[in-house]
Amino acid sequence: MRILLSALLFAAGVAQVSAAEGKLVLYTSQPNTDAQQTADAFMAKNPGVTVEWVRDGTPKILSKLQAEIEAGQPQPDVLLIADVVTMEGLKAQGRLMAYPEADVAAFDAGLVDKDKTYFSTKLITTGIVYNTKAPFVPASWEDLAKPEAKNLIAMPSPLTSGAAMIHTVTLTGNLAGGWDFYKQLAENGAVAAGGNGDVLKAVSGGDKLFGMIVDYMPIREKAKGAPVEFVFPKEGVSAVTEPVAILSTAKNVEAAKAFIDFILSEKGQKLAASQGYIPALASAGLPAGYPERSAIKVLGYDAAAALANDAANKEKFSEVMGQ
Repeated sequence: MRILLSALLFAAGVAQVSAAEGKLVLYTSQPNTDAQQTADAFMAKNPGVTVEWVRDGTPKILSKLQAEIEAGQPQPDVLLIADVVTMEGLKAQGRLMAYPEADVAAFDAGLVDKDKTYFSTKLITTGIVYNTKAPFVPASWEDLAKPEAKNLIAMPSPLTSGAAMIHTVTLTGNLAGGWDFYKQLAENGAVAAGGNGDVLKAVSGGDKLFGMIVDYMPIREKAKGAPVEFVFPKEGVSAVTEPVAILSTAKNVEAAKAFIDFILSEKGQKLAASQGYIPALASAGLPAGYPERSAIKVLGYDAAAALANDAANKEKFSEVMGQ
């Protein structure tokens, strides 16, 4: 009887291990190198699974997915994209599968969807980059409205960048001046165009001396010798959290769950840190070049409200910035 029970337990263990196998299709907005590293690390942990990934910016990933849905042929099992607003939209459409068994006990509750349909994997904050030739070192968002910064400010456009829109909504919702802060930026000659890469190019090249930008870009470039510094302003920063989710139409659910488990595991979170990001799991540490976690104040943000007010916010930005 004991031998039979042992055999049954062994068989159950083998079945559990081999449950994650076959092809897993991942749609992601990660940079190509990060996407490949993530896929490779997951496959090393789950050798029975082959990951096929498609990479593009979140808006283009979403457009591709929506076209596939309309054609009745959605391809991805898993999404790993920039922001929770997009995930909220997909959730409202019934496109995400809940995974209530996901182990998120060690994560801040604010980083997990209450219905466990998507899970934040890291914190990509937006702060201030400045060229080392800048006339002063900024410490506050309000510093960008100083006369010394006139016509020297670059920022990504919320009209084309989801992360930039999250940043705009976060600042206008938390700074005392609200939209008046952006009016001051406009009056100070701030230019909103392109994405974060364009801001980095402008500031590192000296065409502009200040900019709003996601943290990892200038921190990485500084390490390579670029004449830039990154500041976490004293009022706090906005953050996109690169959430991961299983599609309700996933063809390989077991492999998709295994992918979620890996990304949320300590090993998966340490991978994020090694790639230069703030991992969502505090115990996974921080990459080089970042201050202590306690020194990074992340401002509050209501994703559901931002989704509902997206069109109005874009219209308001265009009005305030004269675009």
